[in-house]
Amino acid sequence: MSVQPQPSQNEHRRIRAILGGSIGNLVEWYDWYAYSAFAIYFSAAFFPAADQTVQLLNSAGVFALGFLMRPLGSWIFGTMADRLGRKKSMTASVLLMSFGSLLICFTPTYNSIGLAAPVLLLLARLLQGLSVGGEYGVSATYLSEMANAKNRGFYSSFQYVTLIGGQLIALGIQLLLQKMILSETQLQEWGWRIPFFIGAVLSLVALRLRSLLDETRAFQASAEYNPSQRGSMKALLGHPREVLTVVGLTLGGTLAFYTYTTYMQKFLVNTVGMTKGDATLLSFISLLAFALLQPVFGALSDRIGRKPLLIGFGVAGTLFTVPLLTGLSRATSQLEAFCMLMIALVIVSGYTSINAVVKAELFPARIRALGVGLPYALTVAIFGGSAEYLALYFKHAGNEHYFFWYITACIFISLLVYLNMADTRRHTRIETED
Repeated sequence: MSVQPQPSQNEHRRIRAILGGSIGNLVEWYDWYAYSAFAIYFSAAFFPAADQTVQLLNSAGVFALGFLMRPLGSWIFGTMADRLGRKKSMTASVLLMSFGSLLICFTPTYNSIGLAAPVLLLLARLLQGLSVGGEYGVSATYLSEMANAKNRGFYSSFQYVTLIGGQLIALGIQLLLQKMILSETQLQEWGWRIPFFIGAVLSLVALRLRSLLDETRAFQASAEYNPSQRGSMKALLGHPREVLTVVGLTLGGTLAFYTYTTYMQKFLVNTVGMTKGDATLLSFISLLAFALLQPVFGALSDRIGRKPLLIGFGVAGTLFTVPLLTGLSRATSQLEAFCMLMIALVIVSGYTSINAVVKAELFPARIRALGVGLPYALTVAIFGGSAEYLALYFKHAGNEHYFFWYITACIFISLLVYLNMADTRRHTRIETED
C-alpha cells in the first residue's frame, strides 16, 4: 500500500494562517450584522414611533450611516496594511470593533436619556463602520496572498464563508434567545443587548488569534518600496482602470447580496407577513446553505476562471431579480419562500464567492490592501449601505416594486463591466511564491 505524502510545513502554515485570518473575519462580521439582525427588537428602544416601518426606517438609516465610515476605515487600515503589514492592520481593526459593540450593549434607551440614546447608537455604529471598512480589503488581501495559485479561488472564498457565517451566528443567537431562553417581551426590553456583549468578548478572542498570524510573503517583498509608493493615494490613482473595475464589478453584487441577506429578514416580516421567529429561522437556513456554496463556486473558478462566474451572475441577476422578488413577496408558504430565496442566493454566489480574489488579483502588493478596500468600500457605502433604507422607503411609499427594478439596473451595469474585463485568474498580479 502506497504511503500518502504529508503536506509540507509551508502548506501547514498556509492553512493555519488562512484559518486564523478567517476566524477573525468571522467575528468582525458577526459584530457588524448583529445590529441588523436585532434591529427588529431594539429599534423601538432608540426610535419610538407608532409605525413599525418608521422604526425600522430609522434604524436602517443608522445602518446606512455606518456604511459611510467604511471608505474612511478602508483608507486608514488599507494604508496601514500596505505600509506596516496585513497582520498589524487586522489586529487593530478587530479591537475597534470590540469598542463599538460594547457601546451599543450599554447605551441606555430613548426613554432614559432622550436624544442622547440614538446619538450614542450612531457613534457606536460609526466606530464599527471604520473597523469593518478596513476589514474587507485587508482580509481579502491577506487570504489571497496566503493562498497558493492553484487553489486561490477556493481559499479566498472563505472570506465570504466567514462573512456569511457572521450573519449565521447572529441569527443563531437570535433563534436561541427566541425559542429557548427569553420571551418576546424580554427580548424587546433588554435581551437584544446580549448579542452585542457576546460580540465584544469574541472580538477580544479574535484579537488574540490575529496576534499569532504570520505576515504574507507578498507584503515582505513589497517592503523594498519606500513608504510613498506603498499604500498611498497617489500610487493607487496610478491604476485608474483597476479602481473603476472594482467599482463596477461591486455595484450590482453588493446590492444583491445585502438585499437577499441583511434586508431579507425584515422583508419576510414586513412584506411577506411572517412572524419574527419564522423569518429568522428561514434566514438562518438559507444563509447556511449560501455559506456552503461559496467554496464550491470558488473551487470552480480555479478550474474555469473567474469571468464565467461573474457573467453568469450578471445575466441571471438581470433576468430574474424582479420575478424572484415579486414571487417572494407573494409567497404563501415557508417552503415556497425558501425555494425562491435559494435560487436568488445561488445566482448571487457567482459574485460573492470570488469577488475578493478578483480584486486582489488586480493590484500589485504595494497598494493591494488599499486598492481592494477603498473603491469597494465607497461602492458598498453608496449602494449596499442604502439598500435597506431604499427598500423600506419604497415600501413605506407604496411602490416596493421600484426597488426590484433598481437592483436589476445595477446588476446590468456590473454585467457590462464583467463582459469587458480580463479574467484575473489568467492575468493575476499576485506575486508567485518561491
